[in-house]
Amino acid sequence: MEREDELKQKLQDLQKQLGKKQMFEESVSSIRSLLHQFYPSASPSLRKSFFTVISRVATILKTRYTSPGFWNAGLGLFLEAEQMVSESSEKQHLKTCIVRAREQLSEIDNLPDESAQNRRHQGHLTVDQEPPQPQWLVQSNLMTALAATMSQAETSENNTSDGPTNLPRELMDRLQELMPNISPDSNDLPQEIIDQLVAMFPEGDSAARAPPASKEVVAKLPVIVITNEILTKLGAEAECAICKENLVVNDSMQEMPCKHTFHPPCLKPWLDEHNSCPICRHELRTDDHEYESRKEREKEAEEERKGAANAVRGGEYMYV
Repeated sequence: MEREDELKQKLQDLQKQLGKKQMFEESVSSIRSLLHQFYPSASPSLRKSFFTVISRVATILKTRYTSPGFWNAGLGLFLEAEQMVSESSEKQHLKTCIVRAREQLSEIDNLPDESAQNRRHQGHLTVDQEPPQPQWLVQSNLMTALAATMSQAETSENNTSDGPTNLPRELMDRLQELMPNISPDSNDLPQEIIDQLVAMFPEGDSAARAPPASKEVVAKLPVIVITNEILTKLGAEAECAICKENLVVNDSMQEMPCKHTFHPPCLKPWLDEHNSCPICRHELRTDDHEYESRKEREKEAEEERKGAANAVRGGEYMYV
């Protein structure tokens, strides 16, 4: 039992090191060595710890790193772990990780640029370009653009359109990737989807996309470290709502004003595009003065409406 506790602590220490770029490959190699040495005789609890740290390797690769050296290290770990785990859900998750790693390495191999080809031979200190946007963010941005297009079309036609709204070809092409059931030969969106999108933005002004959160505000968001006490309070199934990975002790989590927390590398791409919490839509301040002024005017107007309603209910009347 004491030996297993030491191994769990070692895995937690290695998991913390995964976030340091210069230590990533070495940490993955150590995890793989421990997996090969101890997993076959490990207890269910220790096996769960192994799976948790391996899942974190996958999450960090997906959200932070693009260097082929990192992905090769991760692929080797995923392949070995997939051969050793017995639970079907864990095996399926690892198969998904393997497919993603191979796709990432294949994309690098197929890059036409000669300098990009040479990246396969570069070390882990290579400064990589920004990773591609996560699929959830791509979908969110596309749906926002579609909603804006639908609402503007509804406004310009004064709700007199008798058929589906005609979409720009680029939007249709991107939508086809996310919704394969839409006919590729059509430039129209199914009416039921149009209705849902327009319902999201009933007024033309509301369709305007909110600017991203202020960089200063984002930089000042507090970071908390998950302790045993916090994890017990949150529950064993607590997870980051963005990457869906279970939280573990010593995880660093960025806390929004609404108290929802996320892994900093997961939250950053969202706040680079939006100004609200991914869960409850609590808004952060932006750097767009016009947008902030409009919000303030809307807030004042809402307070006036509530005040007038309260006065009427109380038997008083307001004259302007």
